[in-house]
Amino acid sequence: MEAGPGFLYSRNPIYCYLAGMFFGFNLYSGLLLPFFLQGIIVAAVLWARRRREDTAADGWLALLLLLFAVRLAQWMLGFAGWYDSHDARTTFMFYWPFSNWLAVGPTLYFYFRSLTNQEFRMERRHWWHFAPALAVVAWMLMVFSYDIGWWHGLLGQPLISHFGTKGQLASWADYQPIGLLADTLGYLSVLAYAVHTLRAYRAYARYLNDNFSDTEQLRFRWLRNVLVAVVVGTGVTLVFGVVNLFITPLNYVQNWYDYLFTGLLIYYLSISGLLTGYRLAALRFQLPAAAAPSATSLLTVEAATGVSVAIAPVADERTVADALPGVPEITVSPAASATSVPLMADAAAEAPVEAAAEPDAELARWTARLLAHMQTARPYLEPELTLGELATQLRTNTSWLSKVINSGCGQNFNDFINEYRVREAERRLRDPQFRHYTLLAVALEAGFNSKSTFNRVFKKLRGQTPSEAARQL
Repeated sequence: MEAGPGFLYSRNPIYCYLAGMFFGFNLYSGLLLPFFLQGIIVAAVLWARRRREDTAADGWLALLLLLFAVRLAQWMLGFAGWYDSHDARTTFMFYWPFSNWLAVGPTLYFYFRSLTNQEFRMERRHWWHFAPALAVVAWMLMVFSYDIGWWHGLLGQPLISHFGTKGQLASWADYQPIGLLADTLGYLSVLAYAVHTLRAYRAYARYLNDNFSDTEQLRFRWLRNVLVAVVVGTGVTLVFGVVNLFITPLNYVQNWYDYLFTGLLIYYLSISGLLTGYRLAALRFQLPAAAAPSATSLLTVEAATGVSVAIAPVADERTVADALPGVPEITVSPAASATSVPLMADAAAEAPVEAAAEPDAELARWTARLLAHMQTARPYLEPELTLGELATQLRTNTSWLSKVINSGCGQNFNDFINEYRVREAERRLRDPQFRHYTLLAVALEAGFNSKSTFNRVFKKLRGQTPSEAARQL
């Protein structure tokens, strides 16, 4: 690059005066400066929080913000006059790797992995993701070492290009497809990693529904929006590049809008990242998901815990409701309908055909036990109830309890618990004793963590808002 954005203003007397200063303020450099400063400052804050609280996700987000801030700095400093200062600042502009798209995709992906699984740690096999980005940095370092270190520093030879501020190897590289190839591979890399992470995010949403009763603070919808924004932004940058290369050359002002979008992305990432930190220690999302235990291992849970689960046989859906008066009408799948419930001690004596039916009978017994526990202990009143906590209360493991809820009750954990909460809220809305309660008070009493969650869940399960339901009751 022989001249930067600053050359556009070189004929303006006011700009010429500002260009002689360290930083020239104008409409274009001034608008990008706040975004750049925010990215640098928030990255430092996140890195400090990472060291203080040992949160790997903060470190990855700090790196991501730095990558975007450094990219933005090229156009910000260019419009501030650095390319036209014809001193060390101009030389710096030619040798610093401002845009390294090959590092953005892996950083975004590992930020997602660390944010959704607090036990995730980088292993040696993960570092190959950054090999292309490190190759770009190594190339820039080699060019700098030759031009500035060897040619100009040791041999004392003048730099041959751009008013004596740019060396011969850097000038030669401008006419080679090296930069174009690196940028193209970088764009494709960001798109591939973003799409892959979006798919992982969908799996993460299912994980939340299977393990948490309150998912509002853990869904990180802003991260999904960032992934979409990165895909769109990279696509926009790619379009700019295609237009500039194959259709018509774009000037620095036209390209400036691409960098403004990067600034907006820095702002959104900064605010969202600083506000993230709610109950992250509970997250253990694995990708790919671990395989479910076999039926044989599931049937050994009771023997391992030493808990008696002798409950009346379950004949059909009506039997469960009749045996446990007052239990909310949770539909039980046909798999839970069994006419007999063999004891564990008799399992070895059963005939092969009867043994094959035992998993369904065991599922039915645990379904009935779960419904009884929900009725008597009312664990759903705990706003932050998790699958692990409920499994501990029932003295079983999460894999088996998840199977009971999914197959025995036909729901995921989130809908299963929130169904009880909605029924509890409806009961209170009908009770004259609670007529003076606000909807927020009813929501909190029913086990919801906030009114927004209450409204969203109620609308999802009942098809109307709580206020509409209250007027009908």
